Amino acid sequence: MDISEAPVELSVIERLHEEGLEEARSIQSLMLPADALRVGPIEICHEFQPVAAVGGDFLDYFELPDATIGLYLGDVSGKGLPAAMYAALAVGTLRGIHKTGQSPADVMSMLNRRLMLRCAPRRHAALQYAVYNPRTREMSIAGAGMPGPCHLSERGARLLEVQGIPPGLFDPSVSYDTLTITVEPGDSVLFFSDGISEAFSSNEESFGLEQLRTVCDAYRGTSPTEFLAHLFSEVDLFAQGRSQHDDMAAALFRFIKEDE
Repeated sequence: MDISEAPVELSVIERLHEEGLEEARSIQSLMLPADALRVGPIEICHEFQPVAAVGGDFLDYFELPDATIGLYLGDVSGKGLPAAMYAALAVGTLRGIHKTGQSPADVMSMLNRRLMLRCAPRRHAALQYAVYNPRTREMSIAGAGMPGPCHLSERGARLLEVQGIPPGLFDPSVSYDTLTITVEPGDSVLFFSDGISEAFSSNEESFGLEQLRTVCDAYRGTSPTEFLAHLFSEVDLFAQGRSQHDDMAAALFRFIKEDE
């Protein structure tokens, strides 16, 4: 082969690689909600910023057959295309479970068992799954491997603790607990991946959960879309232009007051 042909072939390979990433990005966008969800006084919206062309964070929200509302947000270990592929597996598996009407804890347990059947080395999916009942105003949350979520109310922003072993990690018999909170008119619940709380500044300082809680307090009364815009803007200001190491995803659940 003529040496002069090498740059041409390399250019073709690079172009095919870029086209592949672009298609992967388009496919991953199909795993995210197309729009905000509004059901009566409930509104949910989201923001997603992958650190690479594609990422390992995933989320969705939806109405369930029994008139409750489901929401999940997850974070796959690793970065880039391998993480995005495992996220697709986790999402596909989860979508086959969450419409069964089971409790969040049971959904988490079944997801863990099914991911363990297709065990991928060095891969697991941290996750929070919540179901809101508009009749009782109660939100049930199960989760593992992620910070928060954060409950925003007139009493201020409160970080919740939902603990467990991330699905797909190492034990198919793991069980999960459910935390139940009451969400009143004017309240919000913020679900977020650790790419937000662990964002770093140029001084090697992390954004942190306490600063996140402070931001939640400051913008608690804004609309869901405005709140997320403020949150991501505050993280960007804190980072001072530093490139981040992890995807950032957030979903805000808000119970709209009649006078808002």
